[in-house]
Amino acid sequence: MRTLPFFLILVFFCCVGCTRMADTLPPGDADNGGLILPGGFEAVTVVDSLGKARHLAVTANGDMYVKLRDAQPNAGNVALRDTDGDGKADSIVFFGDYEVTPGYGPTGMRIYNDYLYFSSAGAVYRTKLTPGQLVPEGETETILVDDYKNDVHGYEHMAKPLAFDNEGHLYVSFGAPSDICQLGGRVPGAPGQFPCPELEDHGGIWQFDANKTNQTQRDGKRYVTGLRSVVGMSWNSESNALYALQHGRDYLNTSWPEYYNAWDSGMLPSEEFFRLEEGDNAGWPYYYYDQLQGKKLLNPEYGGDGKKTGGADSIAQPLIGFPGHWAPNDLLFYTGDQFPARYKNGAFIAFHGSTIRTPYPQSGYFVCFVPFRDGKPSGPWEVFADGFAQQDTIVNTSDAAHRPVGLAMGPDGSLYISDSVKGTIWRVMFKGDKNAFGATELQAMEERKMRSNIKDPDPVADHLDRGQANVGATLYNSYCASCHQRNGQGDSNRFPPLNGSEWVNGDKRKLIELTLQGLEGPITVKGQSFNGVMPPHGFLADDELAKILTYIRLNFDNNSSAISAADVARSRKAIADRTE
Repeated sequence: MRTLPFFLILVFFCCVGCTRMADTLPPGDADNGGLILPGGFEAVTVVDSLGKARHLAVTANGDMYVKLRDAQPNAGNVALRDTDGDGKADSIVFFGDYEVTPGYGPTGMRIYNDYLYFSSAGAVYRTKLTPGQLVPEGETETILVDDYKNDVHGYEHMAKPLAFDNEGHLYVSFGAPSDICQLGGRVPGAPGQFPCPELEDHGGIWQFDANKTNQTQRDGKRYVTGLRSVVGMSWNSESNALYALQHGRDYLNTSWPEYYNAWDSGMLPSEEFFRLEEGDNAGWPYYYYDQLQGKKLLNPEYGGDGKKTGGADSIAQPLIGFPGHWAPNDLLFYTGDQFPARYKNGAFIAFHGSTIRTPYPQSGYFVCFVPFRDGKPSGPWEVFADGFAQQDTIVNTSDAAHRPVGLAMGPDGSLYISDSVKGTIWRVMFKGDKNAFGATELQAMEERKMRSNIKDPDPVADHLDRGQANVGATLYNSYCASCHQRNGQGDSNRFPPLNGSEWVNGDKRKLIELTLQGLEGPITVKGQSFNGVMPPHGFLADDELAKILTYIRLNFDNNSSAISAADVARSRKAIADRTE
C-alpha cells in the first residue's frame, strides 16, 4: 500500500483540527453584532441589554460573570450561560449581596484559583465558584476595604481593577483623588502641591495577599507609585510582570491657556501603557507623557510649559503613548490557540472612549491589539474591533451606542467584550484559515485608523465650533461641554446631565454660587447619584458666566429665566462677604 509523505499527513491533520475548531463554534451574527473585525473573524451577540456592564470573566466551562456599575441589592453581578450552544445566553441570573459604593458602582472582576473576585470603588470581594452551579453558592468574603472612602473628594478615580501574579499576590490600584494635586483643588492656574500628599496612600498600585480576608491598605505593600488612575491592568504570566494603562490628567487648555490650546488639550496628555517593576515611579502628578513629542514633560502646575522635561528621564517610561482621553479600561494578554499565531501573547486593550475632547470629536470607543514578543510590543498597535459607537462622528459621549469596557477570554480562545451603555456582550471568534491570515485580512482595520474616533483630529477642519455664532454656546462649549457634553446630557457616569436638571432650573442664586465656587461630594441629579468634583469657574468674567448660565437655562429642554451679569456680580459679592 502506498503511503503519503509525512508532511502531507501533518497538513491533513492540521486542517482537520482547524475545521473541527470552527465547527464547534456557534455561528456569528449576520452583521457581527455591529462590529467591524479583521478578515476571518466573526462576532455573536451573547446578550444585548444587561444595563451598565463593566468588567467580566469567563470560567473553564464557558459560564460568564459580569459586573454592573449601578448595582442593586442582591444584583451587583450577573451570571450568564449558553445552554444550547448557539452563542446566546439563555440563562441570565442577577446575584451578589455586598456593599455598593454610592455614586460609583462595581469595577473589577477576575477569576483566580476557583474564586470569583470582584470589586466596588470601596472594597474587593470574592466568592467560591461551585462546580456545576451557575450562581456561586459560597459566602461573599471581603478581601480588602478602602478605608479612605469617606474623604471629601469622594470616589473620583477610585476604581479597583484587579490583577494576580503567579505567587499568590493580588494587585489593586488606588487612584489619586484629584486631577493633578493642586493647592485649593481644581483651580485654573493654581500650583501643584510638592511633595504631593496624595502619593502617601494613593496614586499607585498596592500588592496584597490574594487569600487573606478583611485587609486594609496598611496590610498591603506599595508596588509602584506615580499613577493617577488605572482601570486596565493585568499580569503577564509569560514575562512574569505587571502591565497597566494610565488615564492621563485633564484640563490643560482651561487651566493653562497660555501654554495649551484646545487641540493640545484634546490630544494630551497621553494614555500610557506601562510594564511595571516593583519600586517604579510613573511620574504623576509632576510629569505627563506627550506622545506627539515622544517624551515625558513637566506638568504646568510644577513649572512646565509644554516643552520642559525637568528631570523626567529618571522616571518610568511607557511602552506606548496612546492619544489623550481614550480611557483604556481593560487589558488582556491573549493566551488562547483559536486566533491566528500573531495574536498569541499579544495585548488587547478596550478603549472606553473620551468625554472631554470638545471642541473636537470624541475619540476611542474601540478595541486595540498590540503584538508582543519577549514581554514588549513587537510592532505598531492595530484596530481590532470597531463600530461600537455606530456613529461616524461622536460629538457627545452619549451619542455612542456602545462603549467597550471589559475583556475576557473563553476556554476555547474566544474573546468576550462588554459594553457599559446597554450591557451588550460580544463573543469574537476566528473562523478563517489561520495559516493564511495576514496583511489582506488586516487592511480594512488599518484604514479605520483614519476614522474620526481614532485619527488625530485636524486642528481646523475637525473643529466642531467652526462658524458658531451664539456667544453663550461658544463659551459653554469651551468651559463646560468637556464634562457635561455639548448636548448637556453628561456622560451618565461621572458628569451629571443639565437637561431637565433641578440644579439648573431651580434657584438661580444657588446655580451661580455653585458655578463660581465649584462643588465636591455626592449629589443627586434627576434621581441618579453622582460623586465627583466640579472645579470653580470664578475666573470667568461676570458677563461670560451670565451668558453661559443663560444658555444652559434656555437650552437642553430647559426653559428658565435668564441670568444677568449683575446677578453674577451680586452672588460674587455675597460669597466674598461671607468669607471675610
